Amino acid sequence: MKVIEKLKNEKIVSIEIIPPKRGEDVENIFSTLDRLMKSDISFINITRHPVEIDFIETDSGIVKIQKVKRPGTIGLTAALMKRYNVDVVPHIICKGISKFELEDTLIDLSIMGVENVFVIRGEEVNSNQSTSDYRYASELVNQIAKMKDGEYLYTKAKPVDFCVGVAGYPEKHYEAPNLEQDLKFLKEKVDAGADFVITQMVFDADVYKSFVNKCREIGVNVPIIPGVKPIVSKKSIYAIPKKFFVSIPQQFIERMENCKTPKEEFDTGVRFTIELIEKLLEYGAPGVHIFTMGRGEEACEVLKNVKNLK
Repeated sequence: MKVIEKLKNEKIVSIEIIPPKRGEDVENIFSTLDRLMKSDISFINITRHPVEIDFIETDSGIVKIQKVKRPGTIGLTAALMKRYNVDVVPHIICKGISKFELEDTLIDLSIMGVENVFVIRGEEVNSNQSTSDYRYASELVNQIAKMKDGEYLYTKAKPVDFCVGVAGYPEKHYEAPNLEQDLKFLKEKVDAGADFVITQMVFDADVYKSFVNKCREIGVNVPIIPGVKPIVSKKSIYAIPKKFFVSIPQQFIERMENCKTPKEEFDTGVRFTIELIEKLLEYGAPGVHIFTMGRGEEACEVLKNVKNLK
């Protein structure tokens, strides 16, 4: 079912997972999801990672290769749909993809029965990243919108009917000069055909509320689902902002700093996340999207205790 159709009948409870590294076992993901799926998950979001250029040493010398550190997004999509009978929303990224590759990927997903995709630009990993036909996520959204009208690159064909999600940044994307400019970029994606927004992780419900109000003021009227990441250790308080360019409320930092044991840190982080989600729902959020980072224990504890979901 399409995400926008789900939103008419329920509060969204979605989770984001990452594929295993190249050559690693997928059983760890299944083990995590076996626990999480007991919480009646609305859909699973699977990240996709960019093609990178690397140099490896072989018997015949140094060889330049293209590789993805975490392949398997499409295969994992099919596996999870079959294993859990759940809607899966794979990421589609700008980096390292051509227009033809995007078209082929969408055709494959349509054949598989996937009804939703999540379109992002993708991280700048390093200067050796593979080239791409795209610079911005709005360009991908525009191509998907054309395919929904049956307009392929060089032919007319059967329309592909995807519900398209895009990313929003309540504290602005780190490359944007300010929030106002970043909101313009978000509106471009919505105007190109995006149906819903999932935000970067937020740790303050007022930040989300302010972001939604600013979006509505400029005509971004699609559903905006807040992203949440349970933080259950003091170490993560400092690591998460460095990697994702987000702010942690001082009140939560003080609560965590007062913890004496890892168990206290875990319980404090879970309680804070539950309080945050419940406040987001009070503000009218259409649900919540949880970033798991491949971990399930804290997400399970949060979802077991949140009120007013569903």
